[in-house]
Amino acid sequence: MGRLSTHVLDTANGKPAAGVTLHLYRLGDSRAYLLTTVTNADGRCSAPLLEGPALTAGVYELVFEMADYFSRQGTTQPDPPFVGEAILRFGIAHPDQHYHVPLLVSPWSYTTYRGS
Repeated sequence: MGRLSTHVLDTANGKPAAGVTLHLYRLGDSRAYLLTTVTNADGRCSAPLLEGPALTAGVYELVFEMADYFSRQGTTQPDPPFVGEAILRFGIAHPDQHYHVPLLVSPWSYTTYRGS
C-alpha cells in the first residue's frame, strides 16, 4: 500500500522543526486542496499525508509556512522574509510505493529529496 509522508529539519538551528503548518494540494486542471496539518515535536506528521487509494499518480504540492515557524524561534528575518513559504512540487508515478518528501530548511534556503 502506497503512502506519502514528510518531515521538516531546521538546518539553521540543527533540530527537527516542530509546529510547522503545511498544506497539501493535488495539481491537474486546477489546484485541489487536500489537507492542512502541523508537524510534531520530531518535525514529522503524526500520520501519512495520503495512503492507499487516496494516493494516486500525479503532481502534488506541499506548502510549508516557514516564516511563522522561524518567527516563533526568535530568528531575525527581513520583511518580507526570504523564505516565507517553502513550496515543493513533485510527481508521484507509482502510487503503490512509499514517497517520503523531507524538507531541509533555513531562513535563506531549502531543499528536498525522495527519502525512504
